Amino acid sequence: MFNSVGSRSATAYRKIGVETQVDQADPHALVEMLFDGLMLAVGMARAALQRGDISAKGHQIGIAVRILDEGLRGCLNLEKGGELAGNLHDLYQYCVMRLTQANARNDDAALAEVQNLLEPISTGWKQMGVAISPSLKAA
Repeated sequence: MFNSVGSRSATAYRKIGVETQVDQADPHALVEMLFDGLMLAVGMARAALQRGDISAKGHQIGIAVRILDEGLRGCLNLEKGGELAGNLHDLYQYCVMRLTQANARNDDAALAEVQNLLEPISTGWKQMGVAISPSLKAA
């Protein structure tokens, strides 16, 4: 009984912490959070697949797909973003397809491919934030 209450309390506390971060984040930080959540979900899906937990694998892949579809693709401005935005849109769409295939086929190689495609973009986004952060504070 105490474990479930403690677990629920910890989950609620973490949720409040995340909601506070989101409420206080600038647009760049929000996209960084999306990338962090995406990479975590894909990593957790791979771990679940390796231990044979198909339900958890499917759940984590579902989270990753939603982040790509509703989060990262939703942030793109295809009119003003030009070729770069179009390329990211296509990449995110491809990754959703590969995640769907990974889920249906229990395909770790597809999950690894998505990680390998998106990790450099995630890292670059974080580095860009570090580079622009001091100039934002000075403004």
